[in-house]
Amino acid sequence: MANRFQIVPRRIGRIIRDGHPMRAPYGLEIIESCLTCPHREDRLFCDLRPEALQRLALITSASSYPKGATLFVEGQPSRGVFILCTGHVKLSTSSADGRTLILRISEPGEVLGLPATVTGTSYELTADVIEPTQANFIPRQEFLNFLREHGEAALRVAQQLGEIYHSAIAEMRTIGLSHSAGEKLARFLLDWCASHQNGEGVEGQIRVKLTLTHEEIAQSIGASRETVTRLFADFKKKELLQVKGSTLIITDKPALERFVARS
Repeated sequence: MANRFQIVPRRIGRIIRDGHPMRAPYGLEIIESCLTCPHREDRLFCDLRPEALQRLALITSASSYPKGATLFVEGQPSRGVFILCTGHVKLSTSSADGRTLILRISEPGEVLGLPATVTGTSYELTADVIEPTQANFIPRQEFLNFLREHGEAALRVAQQLGEIYHSAIAEMRTIGLSHSAGEKLARFLLDWCASHQNGEGVEGQIRVKLTLTHEEIAQSIGASRETVTRLFADFKKKELLQVKGSTLIITDKPALERFVARS
């Protein structure tokens, strides 16, 4: 597993030509420092005290990655953590026969590779970039020293480790206790809408961006791609949802919830 191909990141710096900033790598809106992050109030490390943020800036290397890049691979010795500033990363595990299970899709603000970095073990999952992403890297020893120096940061790391644990339990419950593939997909779609919804559309419809392929959704619920494709067609026929490009439209959320309840 550890010899899987990895795409080399692009280091981020302030790029100037004729006195004007150039276009950022991969079209990203680059966050140059936690001190100037526009999302400081709702992210793990961004709203630490100024002295902690200044220390964090000294040990952090900002990098951007294209879609398809790999941050780290399951079984690879931990090198450190990645602070996800923008974009999304899928975290997955694979079996010896090549089957893949996606545990979750990481959101901006998360610190990836925490369990392995804190415990000094190998990464337990593979982290693949699913859209252009900024992920800032901190080497393991420098990260541990930072936690020793700043108790508030250490407490927040403990909180995220707890959230990772609860997320894993929820994933096991969905896959292990659901009675059918249809229930698994319905639960997945409802959970996705709950975490990505920006408000209701026309007549109570829910519109969210769904960037995952049928194959990736299948890997998230422990089913085959063919099964997911068939279930989407069935849900459309029952007028539970619509799919327009990368937009998922839940047209009858109560019916989808009833489908889960009776499965």
